[in-house]
Amino acid sequence: MPALLDDVRFAFQPLFNLHTGGVVAVEALARPHDGGVQDLLRMAYRAGYLTNTDVALACRAVGFAADHDLGLPLHLNLLAMTVADRPEFLAPLYGALRDAGRDPSTVVVEIGTPYSRARRGLLVRGLERLRADGFRIGLDGVGEGDVPLSLLTEARPDVVKLDREVVAGLPEDPSAAALVQALQHIAEHTDTQVVAEGVESEPELAALRRLGVRLAQGNLLAMPSRRPKVDATISAVLSEANDPEAVTRTGPIRRLAGPRVTDFLHPATTLPEDATSEQVREVLAGQPSLSGVVLVDPDGRPRWSVDRNRFLLSVTGPYGHALHARRDAARLADRPHLVGTGTSAVELLEVVAHAARERTNDDLVVVDADDRCLGVVRVADVVRGIAELKVEQAAALNPLTRLPGSEAVEREVDRRIMSGDYFAVGWLDVDGFKRVNDGVGFAAGDELIRAIGRALSEAAAEWPSAQVGHVGGDDFLVVAGLDEIVPMATGVLDAVFDAEGMVVTLSFATLICAAGSVPSYREVSRLLAPLKAQAKSLHGSSWVLGRPGNERADVLRGRPVGETGSPRPAA
Repeated sequence: MPALLDDVRFAFQPLFNLHTGGVVAVEALARPHDGGVQDLLRMAYRAGYLTNTDVALACRAVGFAADHDLGLPLHLNLLAMTVADRPEFLAPLYGALRDAGRDPSTVVVEIGTPYSRARRGLLVRGLERLRADGFRIGLDGVGEGDVPLSLLTEARPDVVKLDREVVAGLPEDPSAAALVQALQHIAEHTDTQVVAEGVESEPELAALRRLGVRLAQGNLLAMPSRRPKVDATISAVLSEANDPEAVTRTGPIRRLAGPRVTDFLHPATTLPEDATSEQVREVLAGQPSLSGVVLVDPDGRPRWSVDRNRFLLSVTGPYGHALHARRDAARLADRPHLVGTGTSAVELLEVVAHAARERTNDDLVVVDADDRCLGVVRVADVVRGIAELKVEQAAALNPLTRLPGSEAVEREVDRRIMSGDYFAVGWLDVDGFKRVNDGVGFAAGDELIRAIGRALSEAAAEWPSAQVGHVGGDDFLVVAGLDEIVPMATGVLDAVFDAEGMVVTLSFATLICAAGSVPSYREVSRLLAPLKAQAKSLHGSSWVLGRPGNERADVLRGRPVGETGSPRPAA
């Protein structure tokens, strides 16, 4: 087997942050002279040297990366069976890292399939050892391989990689989109980053962005190459990846409420805290796009932050080199702005707002739970991201009532479906609204719609989890819990609304959704339609309530045309 390994070369494929368009890490991919890496591993398995061969490949990947002076985080591949094997088998990997001068905290170990052949308890303990030694953990092949779902929460990986087959199905297959949404939901609660691999087309990229996936790699973005493309960007591809029709093909779209710090993460260029000014100057001179350097202690914890502009101004001025070159760079550095991975973009800007004026453009250093450096965030990226979010939110508001439109309500309904909530969706509109416009004018009609919107907003304000949307014309949607929908609906239906003295009545259809009773927002919309038609057929302000799978509807308010007296009580 050693002779076969001599013919193995490595290519490097970058991972991109889809929010900033920049490279955040590089994966080392083995390229045997004959056949593929899986063929090589199968031969090793038959010969009884699988673990040794797997570890040897990882060691060679570290060496090839060192040849290119690769400062970005490095993704290495190990089989689940290797990690579950005896700990001493991994000793050569630690030696290769020492020889290359690379800290384990800058390495993501991607655990590959098959998982079913690795004993679960041994695998979990192996992952715990790697994490204790500073490595970050990734689970590869999720969605198509045999990754146990419970391992996503038990191992709490730093990275989950979507299998390329799942990514390929996103533009056309609603079930693939639902799978990604579910993984995103888990990732939000476990502080995990989802990476899409094998991105080959612009429709795939567009679908990933709408689903909130922020990290990706694939031939569309950058082909694997012998020399790592660390300065590549994908801004041109991002600007072209716009496929609005994909929304209807992929079904419900899951988006985060707002960007997090990790959405803007760049790899940090680090040096030891006792680095000299000359060492820092050499790094900055060799990487013109670098905005600064982080000085870290032996455990990878940030101690100082060197801003490029202020540092170069000091060392390149008169006598600057003579004064500073051989002395510690910390003399020209500042204490870093530290933020955790759970920090929102808005909270990050608050940190910047309270900084000294001359440091408002400094990079912020992102740290993990142990205060180790994970990367840096550039303030300009965050400002741009929040601006884009605000523009998107403003565009989604109804211009008449300033209430969210159907897309926001759709996201809320899908979120509750995925969470297994018990909730209600209500559809409210004005009876005979065309008669209002024709009788007293569209200006009076607009004022009536605004009044109803205000009433719904005020009712929802008392219930923090309730959401109101204006989906067009005189149609409003309400999403709320069961204990919220009744007082909200009662308050609005009890109110008297008029347009220039013309009193109007309202129709309200409500669907009660138990966990698992509806698969999507589209199905909720379909089931509400007959309930609304029944409510519209009643006299006076009406309220009809139904449930999925049950043809019976309860009339809570209103009476059939021609019938007098009070509304029938609900069954």
